[in-house]
Amino acid sequence: MRNLYQFLLVFLVLSASFPVIGAVDLTDAVVVLPRQSSSRLSFFGEVLREEVLKRSGKGLSLQERPSAPGRSAIVLAIRGEGDKLPAAYRPVIDATPILSSEGYSLQIDSKNRIVYIVGADERGVLYGIGRFLRKMHWADGLLEVPESVAAASSPTYPIRGHQLGYRPKTNSYDAFSVAMFEQYIRELALFGSNSIEIVPPRTDDDFSSRQMQLPAIEMIGHQSRVADQFDMDVWMWYPNMGEDYAHPDSLEVELRERHEVFSSVPRLDHLFVPGGDPGELEPDELFWWLEESAKVLRKYHPNAKVWVSPQVFRPTQAWFDRFFYHVNQEYEWLGGVVFGPWVKIPLPELRQLVNPGIPIRRYPDITHSLSSQYPIPEWDLALSMTLGRECINPRPEDQKAIHNALARYADGSLSYSEGTNDDVNKFIWTDQDWDPDVPVVETLRDYARFFFGPEWVEGVAQGLLLQEENLRGSLLTNMLVPVTLQVWQEMEKRADSAQMGNFRFQMGLIRAYYDAYVQRKLALQMAAEHKARDFMRQALEEGELAGLSQALAVLEQSLTEEPAAQWRARCLELADALYESIGAQLTIDPHGAASGRGNFIDNLDAVLNDAPWLMDNLRAIMELGEGGDWQGALHAVVNRTNPGPGGFYDNFGHPKSWKRVVFDKSLEEDPGSLYRPRISFGVGLIGVEWVHEVKAVGFEGSSAPQAWMMQVNTLYDTPLKIRYDQLNPDLEYTLRVAYTGRFRSRMRLEVDGGLEIHDFIQTGHQPIHEFDLPKEAYRDGEITFRWTCGEGERGSQVAELWLMVKP
Repeated sequence: MRNLYQFLLVFLVLSASFPVIGAVDLTDAVVVLPRQSSSRLSFFGEVLREEVLKRSGKGLSLQERPSAPGRSAIVLAIRGEGDKLPAAYRPVIDATPILSSEGYSLQIDSKNRIVYIVGADERGVLYGIGRFLRKMHWADGLLEVPESVAAASSPTYPIRGHQLGYRPKTNSYDAFSVAMFEQYIRELALFGSNSIEIVPPRTDDDFSSRQMQLPAIEMIGHQSRVADQFDMDVWMWYPNMGEDYAHPDSLEVELRERHEVFSSVPRLDHLFVPGGDPGELEPDELFWWLEESAKVLRKYHPNAKVWVSPQVFRPTQAWFDRFFYHVNQEYEWLGGVVFGPWVKIPLPELRQLVNPGIPIRRYPDITHSLSSQYPIPEWDLALSMTLGRECINPRPEDQKAIHNALARYADGSLSYSEGTNDDVNKFIWTDQDWDPDVPVVETLRDYARFFFGPEWVEGVAQGLLLQEENLRGSLLTNMLVPVTLQVWQEMEKRADSAQMGNFRFQMGLIRAYYDAYVQRKLALQMAAEHKARDFMRQALEEGELAGLSQALAVLEQSLTEEPAAQWRARCLELADALYESIGAQLTIDPHGAASGRGNFIDNLDAVLNDAPWLMDNLRAIMELGEGGDWQGALHAVVNRTNPGPGGFYDNFGHPKSWKRVVFDKSLEEDPGSLYRPRISFGVGLIGVEWVHEVKAVGFEGSSAPQAWMMQVNTLYDTPLKIRYDQLNPDLEYTLRVAYTGRFRSRMRLEVDGGLEIHDFIQTGHQPIHEFDLPKEAYRDGEITFRWTCGEGERGSQVAELWLMVKP
C-alpha cells in the first residue's frame, strides 16, 4: 500500500509534462475578426489576445483580412454571418451546424492550421474562446491546441453565475480592486458564466471595512460595467432592511435609497429580493413592496424583472399560502422564484407549487461547510471546529452531486458566495450548468491548465480531489491527509515565484498544510486525554484523590504541546501571502476578518480533546477534598456515557451511531436535508440561537463535553426518528437524552403507537432530560423515537441518548 501511494505521488507530479499528441501549432497565429465587428465582438478578440499573451508571451494581432499564406489563424465568427469574413473562411462558417442560444462550434483545420470559433451569437463566441483558452497547451513562446478540442456545444441551463458581494462580511471580495473584479468576472465568463450578482451598499452587514478601496456605491457601478462588457446579465440581491414599510417617512427613505442604487449601475437585468434572512415581511406587504420597488427599478432599467424567494427562518403554512397566491398571479414585473438557503419547501415541490410558466432560479450555498444549505456530510468534529463554516473548501464531487440531484427543476443557478474560499466550487457549478454530464475531473483539469499551466494539470486536479477526501469521515484515521500534503509539497518544491504568488496555488497549499497539522494535533491531544482518563480511573479504583493531579497535569500539558510546529508556521506564512495577493482575510488580527467567517487560521490553537470540560470537573472535584464525596463526583465524570449493564448509549454526532437514525430519503434525493437528518454543530447558549463558531462552550457559558457539540438534526417540522431494537420487553428502561444545538426549538417526543414521552419542551435552557418509557412502547423489543417541532420552529436536534435499565 505504501508503494502505491509513492507511485501515486510521483505520477501526479510528473505526468502532466507528457507532450501533447495531435496538436496544431498556433505560435504564429493571427486572430481574424469579421468585417466591421461590433465593439463587443472586438472586445472578445482582445480578451483572447490578452489571455494568450499572459501565458505564452505571444502577442496575437487582430485583423479583418485573411492570414498570410502558411500562417496559422484563429477565426472568430457568428453563425450566419460568413459574408463578413474573407472568402477563404466562408465555407466553414456557413457549414456550421445550427446552435442554440449562447452555443458555439470550435472547428480545427489542422492542414492549414486554422481554428474556427463560431458562436450562435456574441456570447457564443465568448464561450468558444473560453473553451479554446481552457484547452490550449502553452509555454513561453509556444501555443498549441489539441485537435481533440474540436466540439460543438450549447448550454443546458440559461442561468449560470455567481454572487460577488462587495461587503465587509465576505472573506476577500471587500479587498478587491476594480482590476481584480475585472479579471475575476472575465475568468468566470471564460468558463461559461453569463451572470453575476451584486449587492447594494446597505445589507445586513457593516457599511464599510478597512479593506475597501472604493465606496460600495462606486464599486457596484464598476461591477455592472464590467459584466456588461462581457454581455453578462447583472443581478442584484437586495434584502429588505427597512424598519417600517407602512409609515410614509420610512417608505420615503427606502424608495430614495433605491433610486440612488439603481441609478448608479449602468446595467441591471434582475432584482432578487429574499423573503427573509434578512428582511422578513408578511407576503401581502412583501409583494406590495416588490411592486413599488419594480416601479423605481424600471425607471432606470426598463426591462428588468424582480425575483423573490420563499426564504424565511420560521415559516408557517399561512405565510406560504399567501406567498404562492401572489407568485401565481404572475405579475407583469415578476421575473421568477428563487430557491436558496432556508427555503423550507424542497425544490421538486416548489416546482409543483409555482405555475409552470414561472422560472425558478437556484441560489446554492457553495461557500459554507456547516450551518448551511449543503453542509459537509459526516464531517469530523476536529475539522468543523478548526476549518469552521467558511474555510477554503474545494468540494468538486459533492458540488456535482448536489447540482445534478435538482438541476432539472430549475433554469440554472447563481451561487451564494462569501468570497474566494469557494473558488473551485464556482467553476464546478458553472460547468455543470453548462453540461451536467461533464466529469468533475475534466473541469478540474481545465481549471488547473488555465490558472496554473499545462505542466500542473494532473497534480493540481488530483490534489484538489484529495483535499475533498480530507473532509470526509474520521480525521484521525484518514490516511490520505499525509498523502495530500506530500502531493502539494512536491508541487511547492518546483514552483517558481510567479506560481507561489498565484492565490489559487496558495489556497491549495494552505489547506494541505492545515489538514495535516490538525490531524497531527488531534492524535496527540486524544492520546493525552486517554492517558488522563487512565489516571482518573486509577484514582477512583485506589481511592486516592491525589492521583487526580496527574490527570490534570497531562491535560494541561496537552494544551501547550506544539506538534509539527513547522506546518503551523507555514499556514501562518501562507495566510499572510493570501492577504497580500487577494486580500483574503483568514485571521481577525492582523487580516481583519469577520468573526466566524473566513478566519479559520485563528483556529489553529483550538483544543481538540475534552480537556476544558475534564479540567473544570477535575478542579471542582479536587476542591471537594477528602471530606467531600469526591469519589461520587469523579465516578459521574468517568462514567458519563456509561448506560449501565443492558443499556444503550449513542452519540449522534458520530456516524457510528447513525445506524439508529431512520432515513426516509437518500442524500441524492434530498441533498439539502430538508426531509432527511443531517449532522449539525454547536452546543447552544442560553438566549443565543445563531453561533458561527463551534466551541465546547454552552448554556451559561461553562465548558461542555465535546459530545454536546454535534447533533443529529432535522429542519423545520420534519420528524427526527431514531430506532432501537434488541430491547428486553420484560425490563423497564429510563430514557436520558441531551438536547443541544444552535436551534432553540420547542420539541415534542413520542414513541410507537403515538405514546407521548414529553410534550413540547423549550430547548436551550438545560441539556439533559430523563423520562421513564412505557413498556407497551417496546413490547416487541423495538422502539422508534419521533421528535417533532411546532410550526414555525427551525428544527429538532438530539446530541446523545441513553437507554438505561431500571434497577
